[in-house]
Amino acid sequence: MAATGSATQEAASGVAAGVRNESVWARVDRQDLARAVMMALFAAGAAVLEAVDVAWPLLAAIAVVGLLVGCWPILAEAWEDVRAHRMSMELSMLIAIAAAAAIGAWTTALLITAFVLAAEILEDLSLDRGRDALTDLMMLLPSTVQVRDGAALRTVPLSSVVPGQVVVVSPGGSVPVDGTVVAGSSSLDQSRITGESMPVDVQTGASVFAGSVNQVGALQVRAERVGQESSYGQIVETVRAAQSTQAPAQRWADRFAAWLVYLALTGAALTYALTRDLSATISVVVVAGACGIAAGTPLAALAAIGRCARGGAFIKAGTHLERLSTIDTVVFDKTGTLTAGVLRVAEVRPAAGVTADDLVAAAAGAEWYSEHPIGTAILDHAATRELRVGHADSFDYQPGYGVTAHVGDEVVRVGNARLVPEAHTAGRVADGGNSAVHVAVGDRYVGSILVADTVRATARQCVADLRGLGLHLVMVTGDTAATAVDVAAQVGISEVHAELLPADKADRIDALRADGRRLAMVGDGVNDAPSLAKADVGIAMGTGTHIARETADVILITADLTDLTRTVQVARRARRIVLANFVGTITVDLIGMALAAVGIVGPVVAAIVHVGSESAFILNSARLIPGRRAAPDTSTGTASPPAAP
Repeated sequence: MAATGSATQEAASGVAAGVRNESVWARVDRQDLARAVMMALFAAGAAVLEAVDVAWPLLAAIAVVGLLVGCWPILAEAWEDVRAHRMSMELSMLIAIAAAAAIGAWTTALLITAFVLAAEILEDLSLDRGRDALTDLMMLLPSTVQVRDGAALRTVPLSSVVPGQVVVVSPGGSVPVDGTVVAGSSSLDQSRITGESMPVDVQTGASVFAGSVNQVGALQVRAERVGQESSYGQIVETVRAAQSTQAPAQRWADRFAAWLVYLALTGAALTYALTRDLSATISVVVVAGACGIAAGTPLAALAAIGRCARGGAFIKAGTHLERLSTIDTVVFDKTGTLTAGVLRVAEVRPAAGVTADDLVAAAAGAEWYSEHPIGTAILDHAATRELRVGHADSFDYQPGYGVTAHVGDEVVRVGNARLVPEAHTAGRVADGGNSAVHVAVGDRYVGSILVADTVRATARQCVADLRGLGLHLVMVTGDTAATAVDVAAQVGISEVHAELLPADKADRIDALRADGRRLAMVGDGVNDAPSLAKADVGIAMGTGTHIARETADVILITADLTDLTRTVQVARRARRIVLANFVGTITVDLIGMALAAVGIVGPVVAAIVHVGSESAFILNSARLIPGRRAAPDTSTGTASPPAAP
């Protein structure tokens, strides 16, 4: 884990150092800018020389020098495309520039080159900002932290921190790990991690996330997830995946851009065959621009993933973002997803001849090593009763059934009626939607313990918002029908499937997909992993199990269901922007080529239309890029002032 954390930390530090506090001006490649300015000056000079009727050889010599210098990056990219047997915008524009020069339209050739270079600068800047939407999140952690070593504090590299260590976070510093507050109280700015604009008050027992900024008091945090397991590590993984993989829409955009170039060249050939007008022929090639699609599509994906990450949802790749934009159904697990998953014992119902304390003690002994919420609730209740509990000698957890353990000389079963059939109907359907946990010692049923869960505060609003987006909503759970129906009624879901084993949940997902549904599955537990894997998009709660987070395509880091609604909305908005770019590019190119073919649009105007439309579509995608926020100054442990809006 230390090695992994080190790699993650080094990667983050390297990226962050390159983007911290950089202005737009600092990001512009000086050579590209100088080349574009020089080409504009050459074009202006050529226009003046043509106006004063300077001798042709002198004008040609000046223009050729300018074109050789200005077209070098275009020529290099075009040559790579030729070697890869790939048609590209650079290659088509190089053909147009060469054709303009061949007929002596030097000013036109120089202007087209200047416009192409300027467009590439804008494209690079936009894509850099799209990447910054992700990498900006990587500047949040210090390189060293203070850990408690007995009564003393020592400073260690962040990469060496392991789960279980207690980290001290000073006022103004960043929380370096995901963990639980064990001492102190404060207010945290979690806006970069969760999207929550208001400070969050935390005290002993509260969960905190890596990247949060401590605003007031000192905190001691027991590390639970470090390195790639922390919210910070998930951001780094999101950056890596988003910048190294292509979504289907992006691959389609690249192919479509090539088709547009072929269309332009075909249109140019037809124009020349019909009109013998070289100026109109060149204009047809120049006016067609596909970079708005080729560059705008990956920019929209990067920006959308960055915006979702700012809101507390980490999308692991552009493919998942694209699929999320097309879903028509959301399937929810119940416990730990729609409900908080923090259970409490509501009632103890011992069988005849058994005391309540004996019943709770037997169940707590069997659940001693359990991490399941029900087991935790029973153990907490036993502690509240101050019961003496025997530890289990062996432990067997069966998802969808319960726990079987050896406690002393007895075999104790704690679970539902499938595991404890001796219970028959006793307490099987609990009052008020509570779940019944049956307990058997040996072959004897000794009673039932009723546990209650609470619906998440954001669940009902999330369900209402998703329904407002036109999505069909379903609940699947292994809990009893009465409990499931009760929770579903509270949040507003009408389709409920209860008492399902993990395999049954996966079968339900298969059945919905067989009906033509495109669905997302939202869950948090081990038993949800098969369903998360089978869904079109698996969405895991950040507070869920490791296997659920690993299996899922999207992680809601804070388990706030409003993040789910926001993520679906961003995915849909990204899809609309990409489609608008496609339609807009086709419309502008077809109209432009038609006007160019009949001589209404000349080469210079064609170049302006090309660059203008391309820039408009790239900037359309850039609307998704979230605003920059000031990063904490981790060298001093204080937060930088907010960035200007």
